[in-house]
Amino acid sequence: MSRVGRKAIDVPEGVNVSIRTDKIEFESAKGKLESPLFPGIQAELVNRKLVFSRADDSKEMRAIHGLARSLAQNAVAGLASGFCKQLEIVGVGYRAKLDKDTLELSLGYSKPILYKIPPGIQVVVEKPTLITVKGIDKQKVGQVAEEIKRYRRPDPYKLKGIRYVGERLIKKERKAGVTGA
Repeated sequence: MSRVGRKAIDVPEGVNVSIRTDKIEFESAKGKLESPLFPGIQAELVNRKLVFSRADDSKEMRAIHGLARSLAQNAVAGLASGFCKQLEIVGVGYRAKLDKDTLELSLGYSKPILYKIPPGIQVVVEKPTLITVKGIDKQKVGQVAEEIKRYRRPDPYKLKGIRYVGERLIKKERKAGVTGA
């Protein structure tokens, strides 16, 4: 049996769960999320615990069992506490500024980059070089953080660019045949 799929999910107070035939809907004061319920996977709510079971033990069904449970766990965790990703900007003159629902990034290009923040996501610029992306949907938070990071990936030689806070980068040596002037 799937180790991930058989774990029960504790549903905290304030999170309401509705089980449909093809999806599970979660609702709290922070918002509303839904998680897919694949064919062959059943879910039931017992004493504020969400339990998943599967129809058979085929390899595909075992994989989908764990996936369904993980997606539901992410929805519950997002509605209970939310998700957060932090990005830091490294480089001389590189900075970020927030105007309502638009993030303005100055990353050494000829013009600043304007990024429109999607609904359901909150972006906070704590310092000109520190961006925090918050939201209840784990996938959306990660997607927005990665889209922002792609505007200027860290350079392998000087390590300038946008990176996640705590991300370890490996600095490359300069080319062997180059003589310094």
